[in-house]
Amino acid sequence: MAKEKSLESEVGGYISTVLRTHFGKGPTSVYVTFRHPFITIYFRGFLAPMEKLQVKQGESTRVLATRDLMMLDLNPEISQGLREVAGLEIKELYADWHLLEETGMIIGVVEEEATDIPENWPDDSNPEAVRGEIIEASNKAEKVPGRTDIYWLSDRTILIRRSGILVRIEKELIKNGLAEELKLSKRPLEHEVLGEVQLEDALKRTISEIFVDWDFEHDVSFIVVVLEPRER
Repeated sequence: MAKEKSLESEVGGYISTVLRTHFGKGPTSVYVTFRHPFITIYFRGFLAPMEKLQVKQGESTRVLATRDLMMLDLNPEISQGLREVAGLEIKELYADWHLLEETGMIIGVVEEEATDIPENWPDDSNPEAVRGEIIEASNKAEKVPGRTDIYWLSDRTILIRRSGILVRIEKELIKNGLAEELKLSKRPLEHEVLGEVQLEDALKRTISEIFVDWDFEHDVSFIVVVLEPRER
């Protein structure tokens, strides 16, 4: 446990520094969850002054597009940095942002992920009910995924990996060099449909935020659900 806390602290400090260096402002707080082979980095209070002005002027899409480009450029640096500070061999990185809430999520895959649902689900949870709601949301936005894997990483963090979700028109847009435009369109749609299904009822928990990103080349999507703390 002490080793995990040290790893989380090292990763949190490193990511804060990287964001501050390249965006001009670091987050006010960072929460790192590591459960092999996934690591999630959730941060709050992250919106640079210029970005705040752009959001106020209704240019959120431009901010998101710029952040996507920045993260694409930073992926090698972040992967190398996580290797140096925490000994993690990152194979894939994903990110999503909530500009109005000034929050963000970075998702890292350390190695080829497991395929079985971990056995640390809370006793009152229903994995199949959760999967059913995710499938319903996916079907509303695009189609039923070819596969849906769910991982309860911690008491407040759930990661969902979907594969085989792209429809033919999306694949054509990607082929024609419109991957970023597709992502910017899919983001709000995915958030909307995930809010329409009964995910909280299936989880028996209150959801704080949901983050989504894609690997269009391999037709894979990651969803991270951040839960509110349990009431004592």
